[in-house]
Amino acid sequence: MSAQSLDGKAIAAEVRTDVAASVAARLKAGRTAPGLAVVLVGENPASQVYVRNKHKACAEVGFHSELHELPASVSQAGLLEVVDRLNADPAIHGILVQLPLPAQIDPEAVIERILPTKDVDGFHPYNVGRLSLRMPVLRPCTPKGVMTLLERTGQSLEGLDAVIIGQSNIVGRPMALELLAARCTITVCHSRTKDLAEKARSADILVVAIGRERFVPGDWIKPGAIVIDVGMNRDASGKLCGDVDFEAARQHASWITPVPGGVGPMTIASLLENTLQAADLADNRSV
Repeated sequence: MSAQSLDGKAIAAEVRTDVAASVAARLKAGRTAPGLAVVLVGENPASQVYVRNKHKACAEVGFHSELHELPASVSQAGLLEVVDRLNADPAIHGILVQLPLPAQIDPEAVIERILPTKDVDGFHPYNVGRLSLRMPVLRPCTPKGVMTLLERTGQSLEGLDAVIIGQSNIVGRPMALELLAARCTITVCHSRTKDLAEKARSADILVVAIGRERFVPGDWIKPGAIVIDVGMNRDASGKLCGDVDFEAARQHASWITPVPGGVGPMTIASLLENTLQAADLADNRSV
């Protein structure tokens, strides 16, 4: 067996085409373009790459986008002042503060300061709470992108055993909520999990998001499983790789995401979808 590749790059391009068509329809109807503001603190090279990719995607679909660059020395009060200004700006429908933030900034306070209706990352407690109640509005981008990938397998998810390795607020926890809503049976694993290999081997769907290169070997993969690798690491040679040993895992899985080109493009595609949704919701509130 050799797994089929879940090509996030190609699927994200289809999502962008759909979003661009919706933006064109908005403009034709006399409505404004969706507006996304990204706040970048400091000069983290990885964050700069992510922000550049997001800006490029916004231009491709016809969004109004703004980049607010702040020095790494900015105070928490200074950053919150920028968030408040963007909250009040009717041309901005989505606000994204790029993580990680410098040590003097409390990221939870920043996330909570963003209006839930403009929280296009889907990190605000309001949006996570609605997701937990199966009443989602703006969904966390990476788990949402993963669900889009899973839909493209054409496989019914109901009743499948899903194992998530990683419990972060950005991926692991909301991913569990997404899969639970899809009627999967969920196991969330973390650093204190016992018999991790055996739990992984029980998974019909295995989602790995721990940030350790090639941590999951091929013999942890149940034959026919769907493997979603959220990791993005560089090995000793400088090559990008995921949290799963791709070449070994693909000999067991039915579907697998490559790194790069799997989950990453879908995260940005989901951000675009969320910003469009936020713009539509803002229009409805103003009627």
